[in-house]
Amino acid sequence: MRIAYGDLIGGVSGDMFVGALLDVGLPLERLKSELKKLPGLNYRLEVTKKTVYGIRATRFRVVCGKREPERPWKEIRDLIRQSALDPEVKEKGLKIFTRLAEAEGKIHGVAPDKVHFHEVGATDSIVDIISAAIATHHLKIDSFHFSRIPLGRGVTRSRHGPLPLPGPATLELLKGLPVQWVDLSGETVTPTGAAIIATLGSHFGEAPRMTIEKIGYGAGQKEFPDRPNLFRLILGADETSWKQEEMLVMETNIDDMNPEFYDYVLDRLFAAGARDVFLSSIQMKKNRPGTLLSVIAEPSLREKLSGIIFRETSTIGIRYYPVNRMILKRASKKVKTRFGTVKVKIIEEPDGTKRATPEYEDLKRIAETKKIPLKVFYDEVLRSLKGQTS
Repeated sequence: MRIAYGDLIGGVSGDMFVGALLDVGLPLERLKSELKKLPGLNYRLEVTKKTVYGIRATRFRVVCGKREPERPWKEIRDLIRQSALDPEVKEKGLKIFTRLAEAEGKIHGVAPDKVHFHEVGATDSIVDIISAAIATHHLKIDSFHFSRIPLGRGVTRSRHGPLPLPGPATLELLKGLPVQWVDLSGETVTPTGAAIIATLGSHFGEAPRMTIEKIGYGAGQKEFPDRPNLFRLILGADETSWKQEEMLVMETNIDDMNPEFYDYVLDRLFAAGARDVFLSSIQMKKNRPGTLLSVIAEPSLREKLSGIIFRETSTIGIRYYPVNRMILKRASKKVKTRFGTVKVKIIEEPDGTKRATPEYEDLKRIAETKKIPLKVFYDEVLRSLKGQTS
């Protein structure tokens, strides 16, 4: 399993993130070739080497015209969806921008679809985000870990006027993630940088156990007096047979709601990003039968998911607490069969052996379309997988 550790020495922005990926081995020509699949953007890439406090780093810039069009979120979403980019690149890019749109919408008091991006919607930010998705796919990075996030203070100018630092959208994006306040006057983390690490990161804080393969440095534009303004990316192989991550458990007891509603509630919670949602039968006070609704999710989704629970159920209170969980290594593989292509999850056991689990929704869809028994198709997928890996 290939993992990446992002060390936010001077913070992170979209261009610093991409610069580090280029420095660690992403071919520039490959990036340019993939970006051509995103039509309708007028820009040129400028990639140079920069020495920061004696450390050689890559400086990545997207140079655009003087006047950038104001783009609504719907236009950006359609631009990505209708492009010829790889489906996995599209998915990652859309996830990052969706998170950004939700944060901006909350700050400005409008629905995400009503958000009009100014600074963030400019061409350079679109290119930064899609470049990050392209690089992650090309370098085959399975998991991102990031250090604690340094935040400076001060005031910056924006289209809306003076804004406090960290910017409101940046802080909204970093909810639930570990930060540290540093004695710096200036912006250390941009909204684009925050959206990228908040979306891609599976763990924040301590560096993971890993065998180091490559190291890259992305340089920022500013110069800080007490630290290099660099984002360092370390690529390597995960040394553990499982990974550990911090999650949030949210729970509530319900005894006065139509049980038919739970199916809809669970669908809404999963669609909003919950990792798992489940129901347990409980006995409440006065021996009333009730239901325990439990949600496991990333800490940054606490407010979003609690809003759904309050709106869609009859509860008046929610408990929440952090938990650590251990997960076996896993990877996804597409397996071609005579009936169609199925996504298969490959799980590695602690002793190194592997087992495969075909994705149920793919099995169901193709079995229904081809009118074949599900169990017959399941066996066909496993046979095809064995033939393609032998």
